[in-house]
Amino acid sequence: MLRGLVVLMRPKHYLKNGLIFVPLIFSGELFDSVNIINALLAFGAFSAVASIVYIINDIKDIEKDKLHPKKKHRPLASGAVKSREAILLAIGLVIIASILAYIAGITLTGWLILVIYLGINVAYSFGLKHIPIIDVGILATGFVLRVLFGAEIVDIEISRWLYLTVLAGAFYLSLGKRRNEIMTNGIKSRKVNQYYSINFLDKNMYVCLALTLVFYSLWATDPNQSAASLFWTIPVIILLMMTYSLNIEKDGSMGDPVEVLLGDKVLATFAVTYVLLTTYLLYV
Repeated sequence: MLRGLVVLMRPKHYLKNGLIFVPLIFSGELFDSVNIINALLAFGAFSAVASIVYIINDIKDIEKDKLHPKKKHRPLASGAVKSREAILLAIGLVIIASILAYIAGITLTGWLILVIYLGINVAYSFGLKHIPIIDVGILATGFVLRVLFGAEIVDIEISRWLYLTVLAGAFYLSLGKRRNEIMTNGIKSRKVNQYYSINFLDKNMYVCLALTLVFYSLWATDPNQSAASLFWTIPVIILLMMTYSLNIEKDGSMGDPVEVLLGDKVLATFAVTYVLLTTYLLYV
């Protein structure tokens, strides 16, 4: 049962919560001990809240998941974890998230971000995921909220260009997820997918991809902020995004950002290269 509870929390998706560290890294204050501790506590708190969302979603969709070829193996759908146990776990995670956020000295705005993230994702699970465009908007908002939460927890103002980069990139990832759901399992894979077409998703994906690269380039070349030295990372970002795009257009890909990143060594290499180069340019 313990393994089932861990799987139910979907810890591998905590990788997305790494966005919480983005404001701290690009502020040039990564090695400030207080900020590091607070950012780690914030990461833990947000991860707990994200797991609560996954648990609520799985409880709600338990009957549907039992009929799905892949989702039927999830802890609740397979019977490895009972609904009562999942509810108790969610309550425990609420307590853990609250304690971690309190220790990190979270502000009222920080609490509000957590509540908004939890609220919109619960609403997503209970119906908004069936409304076209709104569903993609909520998925993208989740990425943006992570960055805003990270900035709030260490009291750092993020650049407008960075905000726009994350926003456009988040829409690109979210649209790609829907595209690959249709390509892999057809429009019946998800109720909302009956409203989308591959052409619509492709066009909007590539618009968002282009905007992501443009916004990032403007941010990395802006002489008025500390990230101007990141000019040399632009080619790496282009290669990284091209590799990601190549991956999600393969047959059988579900377009999930975590699955794609962990499943491609070349993409992971570009990601590590970007992190190392960024660290060198900002701190060495």
